[in-house]
This record gives sequence, C-alpha cells and structure tokens, in this order.
Amino acid sequence: MRTRTAALAAWTTTALVLSGCGGADEPGGTPSPTTEPSPTAEPTETSEPEPTETAPSDAEQTVTAYYLVDTRAGMRLARETRDVPGDDALVAAVEAMIAGADDPDYTTAWDPGTQVLGVTEEAGLITVDLSEDARTANIGSEGAALMSQQLVWTVTDTADDDGAGVELTIEGEPAGELWGVVSWDGPVVREEAVDVRVLVQIDDPAEGATVTSPVTVSGEAAVFEANLPWAVLDSSGAEVQTGSTMTAEGQTFAPYSFEVELEPGTWTIVITEDDPSDGEGGVPMTDSRTITVE
Repeated sequence: MRTRTAALAAWTTTALVLSGCGGADEPGGTPSPTTEPSPTAEPTETSEPEPTETAPSDAEQTVTAYYLVDTRAGMRLARETRDVPGDDALVAAVEAMIAGADDPDYTTAWDPGTQVLGVTEEAGLITVDLSEDARTANIGSEGAALMSQQLVWTVTDTADDDGAGVELTIEGEPAGELWGVVSWDGPVVREEAVDVRVLVQIDDPAEGATVTSPVTVSGEAAVFEANLPWAVLDSSGAEVQTGSTMTAEGQTFAPYSFEVELEPGTWTIVITEDDPSDGEGGVPMTDSRTITVE
C-alpha cells in the first residue's frame, strides 16, 4: 500500500511538470513569457565639426595714397590712385602708402615692416593703429613733418572726408613723439593743399598703363593763370610733341584734361608748372607718366 501511494505521487509530479511545459497554443498550456532580446542601440558617434578654412579674399579696393616727391619748394605730396587687394578701403590705402608707389618718382619714408592693425572712422575722426615699426623712419625734420600729412591726406582722401581729423596710435596707444621731431598726441587735420602738394598732378593714365590712342590725360594743378604746359617724350627722352592746356581755375588746385594722338609704342607724358619767372623761382614742378600705346 505504501509502495502504490509513492508511485502515484511520482506520477502526479511528472504530469504536473509535463503540463507546465506546454506551449501557449496547447490546450491547458500556460503561456511562458517570451524574452526577446531588445535591439541594442548603435552607439552614436559625436562627430567633431570639420574646421572650416576661410578662402583667401580676392576683393580689391580702389584707393588713393600719397607719397613724397622732391621739388623746388622742398618735399611735397603726390598722389596715386590704383586698385589694391583688400576688404577694407582705408586699411588698403594705408598699406599702399607704406608699401610705396608704382611711379618711380614717388617715395615713402614709412618703415616697410609697419603693419596696419586697424583703421576706424566715426563722426569726423579717423583713427589709424599701426605696429611699433611705424616709429622707425630715416628722414629729416622736413620729411618727418610731411609724413604725418602723407597719412592724413591718404586716409581722408580715401574716406572722402577732407575735414576729418586723423589720430595715430601705435599698438593701441597714442603715438606721442615720432621720428625725433613730431609729436602726434591728438587729431591732425589736412594742411592747405598749396602748401603740401606738388602743384601739378597727373591722375590718369596710371604709371605703366597700356592704353589706346588718342590718350586722355587728366588730373589737377595749381598753376599761374590756369596755363599748364605739357610734352611727350620718346623712349630716349627726346621731346616729340609739346602743347598746353588750361585748368578750370588759376592759382588754386583745379581739374584739367587734354587728349594727345600717339603712335603705338612707349611714351612719357610730362606736365609742367608754368614759369613766368623764367627760372628765377627754381626748377618748375613737374609730374610724368610712362605708358604703352597699343
């Protein structure tokens, strides 16, 4: 009897175990939870932004820069207008002034290592900030005084603000004493044109330009009775044509323009201060442009 009871218990246990193994679709089966492995999220890679390279600017600015030229009245300013690289016209003009002119007759005394750190313009004041190299200049007192006007005329002409004051800073600080003879402690304005500029000026054509005939020559001059003599020289320096034109007004800076017919070749056009004193006032001031006619 005890043996039968034990066997019955064993059978019942086996049946219960087998019953628990039934699938969800089997009658009487208990659904077993299905543990599907949840999809593993791929790790998100944080990509570093690619460094962007700023393409070099190919912008150009038309600027007017002033340079030094020796005349019967001492050092004077002569100007040159040309296209130069740059995004900021005022910065580009000062850089052109420091670098020097295309015309071999014009010079500059600024240290070529001088960097333009910035130029700002506001309400009649232009502030030019230069590197420490600007303190170096091998020039006498007359030239040093004209260097300040060279900068003033360059930035005011380019800004088209004749009456603006110009303040110079070196590495962000007031310039103070410069070149042993100049003290630049506040805004400096233009001196009178007849006192600092060469009295005859060719603006167009530019030095080294290639042009077609007839050639139009234009610029400004302050000459006696508005009379402006001119000449054309060949490559040997011999005069091949001469003539004269009139400025819009005498004894003050006024515009002029004239045309000259030229054969293909290289020519130098010269304008000359009229000289009623016949040399007693010194060698007349001149300006010239060497050009190629196609």
